[in-house]
This record gives sequence, C-alpha cells and structure tokens, in this order.
Amino acid sequence: MERQKKHGVEYHKYWFNESCGKIFCLCTAPNAEAAATVHREAHGLLASKIIEVAPEIAEGSVGGAEVSGAGAALLPDGGENHRDPGIRTVMFTDIVGSTELTQLHGDEAAMAFLQVHNQAVRDALGALGGREVKHTGDGIMASFLSAVAAARCATRIHLALAQYRQEKRGIPIKVRIGAAAGEPVENHMDLFGSTVQLAARLCSHAQPEQSLVSNVVCELCIGKGLAFQDLGEVSFKGFERSIRVHAIL
Repeated sequence: MERQKKHGVEYHKYWFNESCGKIFCLCTAPNAEAAATVHREAHGLLASKIIEVAPEIAEGSVGGAEVSGAGAALLPDGGENHRDPGIRTVMFTDIVGSTELTQLHGDEAAMAFLQVHNQAVRDALGALGGREVKHTGDGIMASFLSAVAAARCATRIHLALAQYRQEKRGIPIKVRIGAAAGEPVENHMDLFGSTVQLAARLCSHAQPEQSLVSNVVCELCIGKGLAFQDLGEVSFKGFERSIRVHAIL
C-alpha cells in the first residue's frame, strides 16, 4: 500500500488464469510507468503488457456498469441495444416433480407451491444482484454479473425452501438448479446461446436439492470460500464434447 501511495497508483483487482499461467491486474495510475514501478518495487515482476482503458469501460468489464433488464452490462450512453461482451453467469431453477405435485395436491395448491418458489428465488436474486430474465413455467431463468453471486444465490434458494418445508410440514417443494458462465447473446430482453443452453442442461441433470455448475463457474469461484464436488465429464445432448460438471456443496 505504501508503494502504491508513493507513486499515485491503486490496484483494484486481479485475475489468475491457471490454464495459461497468466495474471491480469486492474489498476488506476497516472501513467504506465508508475504502474510498472509499483510491481517492480513490490516483488520484482514486470507486466508483459500494459493496456490503457477508459475508466467506464473497465467498470463495465468487472461488473460495475449499468445493466439491462436481462442482466447484460450496458456501455455508457449506449442504451438497451449496446452491451459489452463480458462473461455472464446464467442460472435456471426447476421445481422437482411439478406435474406430480399438481396431480396430487390440485391446481390451487400447485399454484401456491409455485408462488413459494418464486418468492424464494426472487428474494435470493435481490440479495445477490441477480436479474430475472424470464419465468419458465416451472422455474426461473436469471443472469448474474458474478459467478460467485450465482453460486451463493443457488445455495440461498435451497436453504430458503428447506426452511419452508420444515415450517410447513407435508409441503414437499424442492428445486434443481443449473448454472453456466460464458458470453450469452442478448435479444429483446432475453438471453440466448450456448451458455444458456448449457445452464438449462445442467439444471435438468441435477438431482432434487442439487445445484450443478460448469467448470468455468467453478474456476471463477476460486478463493471465494465456496466448496464444490467434481462430478467429472458429462455428455449433454447438443454439445460436441463432454462438459466437466461440479456440484455446489
């Protein structure tokens, strides 16, 4: 911190890409030389490349920008049709056995179960910065600027429904959740593309009260105090190669 103050530099965040052995740092500095000097004096390592970006673009890339209703970050003064290509985490929830619940308890009870699910999911989204993209009938599709927030949101939903089951004995409402991270395509306030499709496949593959995430989500959560179980490679319909899947513990 002292070296940063000395040279008028402030390092905000860093990312470590384990697969390619590279570290990316985001900082505010009066010039490139000041940023390099802090690195040199602190540990002797120098950046292979220093790229100057406008502050508003940097904020957008790390989740600080205004977002559209679908959860896609908007570039400054760009409006709803302009978005940055940053990574988003897409999450799906699905009520387990919704058809059976309707047949067993009736339409009105099934609608009440749906409202319990909706409230639990929306409360969790509100607490963790998720954006509801749309209701799918038996669940909700949501988007996050943070993979960590998505993972914590999934856990929060399961805990809320578990508490509800405990308080309202005999109401067996459970959900399965799936989440994947990537660069979804936005169109008319909805999200599309492989990231969305993978999140939906993961949700369908999950067991009751289980949250499954892609390997990308798991890696983005490194160092955030979250625990995952590696379930190995899974083949999903429509995907050419197997996907490494992790369960949130």
